[in-house]
Order: sequence, then structure tokens, then C-alpha cells
Amino acid sequence: MRFTWWRMVPVLLALLAIGYKYLTAERFTNPETGATARVALSREQEASLGLQSFQSVLAEEHQVTSGSAVEQVQRVVRRLIPATGAGGAGFEWQAAVIDSSQVNAFCLPGGKIAVYTGILPVAVDDAGLATVLGHEMAHATSRHGAQRMEKQEYVQLAMMGAQGSVTGMDYQQQRMVMGLLGAGAQVGVSLPFSRGHESEADHLGLLYMARAGYDPHAAIAFWKRMAAAAGGAGRAEFLSTHPADATRVRDLEALLPQAMVEYEHAHAQ
Repeated sequence: MRFTWWRMVPVLLALLAIGYKYLTAERFTNPETGATARVALSREQEASLGLQSFQSVLAEEHQVTSGSAVEQVQRVVRRLIPATGAGGAGFEWQAAVIDSSQVNAFCLPGGKIAVYTGILPVAVDDAGLATVLGHEMAHATSRHGAQRMEKQEYVQLAMMGAQGSVTGMDYQQQRMVMGLLGAGAQVGVSLPFSRGHESEADHLGLLYMARAGYDPHAAIAFWKRMAAAAGGAGRAEFLSTHPADATRVRDLEALLPQAMVEYEHAHAQ
């Protein structure tokens, strides 16, 4: 099919929209790392969405309100909150325990935490649970959700421009071009972005647990248990939103000296 200049107009318009959005987006500086990122939502919008999502989950699940599991979660959360420092300032922290076999936990923007009872046997003890919760709290304090939304909006604008540029091609050609672009955006942009967030949450979560007085070596043991619980199976790292188990453990081991400084300082006070 002969190239015509007008096919580039949707792409150019998309690029202009991306450029405008990039220049006008709110910037967030992570107080722990100093890294600057653009976010799609204000803190107030994040907190509001986080609360709505939290309430929705609790309405659909069976919440445990008393017992040893609740006591353990509340105990660990209380110790971790001060460790989040400036990142968690202004958060209205709240933790809930959900009776479920899911090996899962999350922390929504604004500090809404849910722990599924299925993860407690893998956590084993308070230090293991602090590994999980420190990691999840780091996602919230680092505003990873708002960062992902911002990045996804760029991808969507680019795809819209590409879609407009292939108008006039036959259906099979359009499917092939858009499929290739979609796969490229996923593997080249979205997945590495998510893996970067996971690695950052590992890093900050390790510091949080150490500041709270939990031995950071417990994080290595926990992630090894998680890998074993998953059977060691997983997709190739470049096709995954999470680092490979071996990569995660290796990176955490490299961060142990920094975390041990925080841990020793916590116990010296």
C-alpha cells in the first residue's frame, strides 16, 4: 500500500497530546530515593480511590475482626507505620484481615492494608509478615499506582494515534500492525515499568522493616519460601511484572548492608 502523508497526522497528534500531558503532569519526588516521577492523580484522588477500593473489598470478603491473626497484623503494622517516614506522612492507615486461602496482601493508596490469612503460614512470623507489609506499604508511599496510570495513558494515546494511521488498510493488516505495537508496548514499556516498581518496593520495604526493628535477613528467607510455595514456576522475567525469584533474592542480598545499618540503629535507640 502506497504511503500517504496524511497517515502520519493521527500519530503526530498523539505525540503532541503525549508531550502536553508529560509537561503538565504532577511530579512526585520519592523522599527515600530522591527519584522524580510523573503521576496521574493527586494525593487526595489517590486516597479517595484507595478508600473506595478498600471498602469494596471488605464488602465482598469475610473480614476477621478478632483473634491471633488480627493481633499479629495490627502489631506489625503499628511498628511499620513510623518507619515509612515522609512517604507515609498524611496517610490514614487502616489494616484488615481477610479470611481467605489466597496467599496475598496489599496496601492501597492512602494506607489501606488488607492481609489474607493464606499468606500467614508463608510469612511464618512477625518478621516474615513485616517483609510482606513493608513491600506493600512501599508501593503506596511511592505512589506506584498513580505512576502506572500516567504511563498507561501515554501508551493509550500512542495506540490511538497508531490506530488512526492504519485506517484504510485491510482488516488483517490492521490486526497485525496493532498486535505488534501492542506487544511491543507491553514488553518494552509496561512490564519493565512494573518490574521496576516491584524492585523499588522490595528495596524500600526492606528499609521499612529494618527501621521497625525486624531483621532484614528475614526478607531473604521469606521470598525463598514464596518461590517454593509457587513451585518455582514462572514466566520468563522479561514477560513478567515481577522480577524473577533469583533476581529478587540477589538484589535484596546486595541491599542487606544498607538495611543492617537501619536495623542496628533501631536497636541502638
